[in-house]
Amino acid sequence: MGRGCGFLETGGVEGSAAPQAGRASEAGRMNVGVAHSEVNPNTRVMNSRGIWLAYIILVGLLHVVLLSIPFFSIPVVWTLTNVIHNLAMYVFLHTVKGTPFETPDQGKARLLTHWEQMDYGLQFTSSRKFLSISPIVLYLLASFYTKYDAAHFLINTASLLSVLLPKLPQFHGVRLFGINKY
Repeated sequence: MGRGCGFLETGGVEGSAAPQAGRASEAGRMNVGVAHSEVNPNTRVMNSRGIWLAYIILVGLLHVVLLSIPFFSIPVVWTLTNVIHNLAMYVFLHTVKGTPFETPDQGKARLLTHWEQMDYGLQFTSSRKFLSISPIVLYLLASFYTKYDAAHFLINTASLLSVLLPKLPQFHGVRLFGINKY
């Protein structure tokens, strides 16, 4: 096998079964069989490139889909957008625990929600601020477009509080009444 002809190059040792990761990365070649550097990928997913834009586009798409339903009025659509967004955020960030990946962290993330795993548990990072501000902005929009109607206002406020309170640093790792303890 000549130089540069094979798919797996091992940095000079031809036919070797063990790729030399250090030499391959120095030469700018692909490291075959080398895992990602994160112990738990959940810690950095919200810092990925374009994830905030995708998040905003998905919320906008949800709103457009709800607007296309003919018998929903505009105040009902804004309230539904807010409630569905906050319900999904609550389930995915504050209820589901563990990781969908096989992680070498000896099960440390098994009892943590995604919110508690984000940014290795550091508070007030940019991704945590974004995920805290986005329901507030959606709440303000929903309140404005429902013209502060009492019923919509009460539903939107309860929905907002259900996702903002678990995000507070005082509730990091806290399980109220033993709910979601295991």
